[in-house]
Amino acid sequence: MTKGDRPLHLFALAGSEVLGSAVARCLGIELSPCEERAFEDGEHKSRPMVSIRGADVHVLLSLAGGSDASANDRLCRLLFFIAACRENGAACVTAIAPYLAYSRKDRQTKARDPVTTRYVAQLFEAVGTSRIVTLDVHNLSAFQNAFRCESIHLDTRGIFVPLISELAGGLPVSIVSPDGGGIKRAQLLKETFEAETGEAAGFAFCEKRRSRGIVTGELFAGDVDGAAAVIVDDMISSGGTVLRAARACRQRGANAVFAFAAHCLFGSGAQALFEDGSLDQVVVTDSVEAAIRYKADHGLDRLRIVSAAPLIAEAVKRLHAGGSISELLKGET
Repeated sequence: MTKGDRPLHLFALAGSEVLGSAVARCLGIELSPCEERAFEDGEHKSRPMVSIRGADVHVLLSLAGGSDASANDRLCRLLFFIAACRENGAACVTAIAPYLAYSRKDRQTKARDPVTTRYVAQLFEAVGTSRIVTLDVHNLSAFQNAFRCESIHLDTRGIFVPLISELAGGLPVSIVSPDGGGIKRAQLLKETFEAETGEAAGFAFCEKRRSRGIVTGELFAGDVDGAAAVIVDDMISSGGTVLRAARACRQRGANAVFAFAAHCLFGSGAQALFEDGSLDQVVVTDSVEAAIRYKADHGLDRLRIVSAAPLIAEAVKRLHAGGSISELLKGET
């Protein structure tokens, strides 16, 4: 039996059912049923409710913690489900973690620090994960170096570029990194925008240093005067980094300021993003269901959610059939 001839199963564990259902619709299939049970002592079990012997199994769960489950709990549930699929004869098991927990802790910054990204990779490999798929990981090099199984990195540039053109409304565009660590991400978005639209885009970045929770750095390099400043980051948590960059853009003459991020975590303090007035709109994907809940709870016009489901579905389709991921990402892997 060739790879494409294997039965395809897509499971979405609790916390990612909305995105999972959207991916299944894009694929033209139904989500495969699974059982998840929690016990009073905090233990849990999950299992596929259909035969997966000899099948190509994809399991989707975003690993962002929330009020209903911690990142640790989600990670544990995903690992156990993958192991159960392997135990019951799945030929191939792909973990789809649009938001990958612990990807920020990818190196030692203080004495005796853990390198948690690598430890998480070892856990996935230990349970028999064939490959892992993620979206806009914090540090691509660290992600690719941490995993020994196949690692697939999807990015949001193709999703975001049409929206940038729409929101700019004819203004010149300047792509802004809110810190030095995101410069490569911003440069790639700039290149994609120019290639897709045929328009030149400016570039800028802010200096940011963080130590023991204190953020410093005043340098701003680049020109945003009269432009639509597009701040891009992989995630927004409290929103402090993005808001700091937005204020800097306004002070330097930006006519409009937009923030784009793949992952919306929206923890404590995120409401300031919408109360401050520096940002015209915040655009995120549905990689984490917190975005959908936050918009429903607050009714924010300036929060726009775009779906990553078509991108993930196309990746699943190509992986199942042996197609090219490089072509999907226009050469960027």
